[in-house]
Amino acid sequence: MSIALTSPVTGAAQTGLTSPAYTVALDSAPDSNGKQYAVTNIGGTQTGVNASSVSQPFTTTFVRPKVFKILGKANPTTGLITNVPRNIYNFNTRKGVIPLAGQPSTTMIVRTIVEVPAGADLADPLSVRAALSLHLGALTQFSAGLGDTVVSGVM
Repeated sequence: MSIALTSPVTGAAQTGLTSPAYTVALDSAPDSNGKQYAVTNIGGTQTGVNASSVSQPFTTTFVRPKVFKILGKANPTTGLITNVPRNIYNFNTRKGVIPLAGQPSTTMIVRTIVEVPAGADLADPLSVRAALSLHLGALTQFSAGLGDTVVSGVM
């Protein structure tokens, strides 16, 4: 299954947002190896939050490697592979935010980077999936806490 968002996207819990939801539409990604969605409508109670616009983007982009790396050959003497390349995937969300009342918008960026050692997709796919499961589950579980920390600086 490929990366595909179903609209609307239900937002994770955040302090000050009630039932956050985001209507998204497929958008042009900055590069051919990416898939981007733009937020076209805001659902729930999110006073002051705007959908995507030129001056205040609200997008989420998935990017896969342009060229996938493969595992090299093992050393014939030791049997070890000394250099394991990584296939790097990025998931970025951009949101225009106001840094100070009366000031122009600037873009906030949230990044998740997934580095998969070449060969792990075949040799240990369940561990790859387990790592992603924990990572995404943890982000979902402490979504509101992360929002509180990013806003207050208190962890």
